[in-house]
Amino acid sequence: MQTPRLFLIAGSGHYPELVVRAARKAGVAHIAIAAFEGETRPEAAALGDTTAWMRVGQLGKMLDAAKASGAQHAIMAGQIAPKNLFDLRPDVKALLLLATIKERNAATLFGAIADALAKIGIELLPATTFLDDQLAPAGHIAGPKLKDRGLEDAAFGVRIAKETSRLDIGQTVVVKNGTVLAVEAFEGTNDAIERGGRLGRGGGLAVKVSKPGQDLRFDVPVIGEQTVETAARVGLQGIVAEAGAVLLLGREQVCACAERNRITLFGVEP
Repeated sequence: MQTPRLFLIAGSGHYPELVVRAARKAGVAHIAIAAFEGETRPEAAALGDTTAWMRVGQLGKMLDAAKASGAQHAIMAGQIAPKNLFDLRPDVKALLLLATIKERNAATLFGAIADALAKIGIELLPATTFLDDQLAPAGHIAGPKLKDRGLEDAAFGVRIAKETSRLDIGQTVVVKNGTVLAVEAFEGTNDAIERGGRLGRGGGLAVKVSKPGQDLRFDVPVIGEQTVETAARVGLQGIVAEAGAVLLLGREQVCACAERNRITLFGVEP
């Protein structure tokens, strides 16, 4: 994609840094960053040509920074903690936007922000833009190879996770020997893996998928080094990702972490 200027809405973790480096490699000349207090890593904020710091909920300040950037495209990368989404200290623009939303969740809030950006001429791109090489491929990715029982559990886990994600419960499940040990809900992926690992008492697979109709502009399923380390700590056999839909956040580092910890990484097409 040809986009000389980019506005990056930077959440937590290493994701924003990954996007900045990939965008630079793709030829983006100017990157303006919206950084959030208590969320954005200072290392990520420092990578922008310009950076505006703000609180979560300061929509007016973010839109002003977006206008000032001169960009026609924006990317939202990295999470905003759910507790912060639901504990906003909104400014006037955010209050007006919130008044139009009946059901307040991450999808509706971020969707409304995308609409607000569109009104000032800025298109919100998928968060996977510039990162195609970081998406999980099909088949064995890293770590020990799965045997027949593991392959059966991988396929079983994908079916279950697709159904729970369709119901907006969660996109990660932990399975072992054809049994569901844990289903992710509001607690997040790593906590669900810990719970499933404890119940499984060794072995088992964590399975992460996309949900039907997932809006990749602001909701990308991700596996990072911390996910792998959590799985290793609780004794899981491996992690299964939906091929072409789940981002390996820093693929080279994630694969190296899996090899170190003897954790299987495997991609499955649903």
